[in-house]
Amino acid sequence: MESQANVAGFVNEYRSLLAVAKAEPKVSFQELLVCEGDWTPDAAYHLLQLARQYGAFMLRNALAIALALEIEDGDLGF
Repeated sequence: MESQANVAGFVNEYRSLLAVAKAEPKVSFQELLVCEGDWTPDAAYHLLQLARQYGAFMLRNALAIALALEIEDGDLGF
């Protein structure tokens, strides 16, 4: 795992998916994560829950710690 991982590409990808979800009310962001982002339904749900519950500040620090500890997939196996 690269210690200088850059999430800017992910941010741009998810912003694009979010724009599609906003433009198409019948399609949820979670559904787009599954269809376009190759997430399983369970993982997409969990990912959104993490973002909503913890926010960018906590998750940014968790990312830094995971990189330092070389933890790529974690205990949940997503």
